[in-house]
Amino acid sequence: MSITVEDKNRLIAEFARAEGDTGSPEVQVAVLTKRISNLTEHFKTHKKDNHSRRGLLKLVATRRKLLDYVRSKDEARYRDLIGKLGIRR
Repeated sequence: MSITVEDKNRLIAEFARAEGDTGSPEVQVAVLTKRISNLTEHFKTHKKDNHSRRGLLKLVATRRKLLDYVRSKDEARYRDLIGKLGIRR
């Protein structure tokens, strides 16, 4: 259900705003999106796993807050980010 180190490093390299950037909202949203998609696949086979579903809802809420922050700071960055990740809003 969690993401591998290679996947995380690939996401960081792709969405980093500068060299060594691991904490920008873009990177955080990308990592959260990968975790959310992994959990979504998990729930296709484990429909009654309500404990993990609560964690999924927390991840979605955290991603939503980060996206709202990016949108308030720079609309173009927000549009570019959701376009790259394929998130619909």
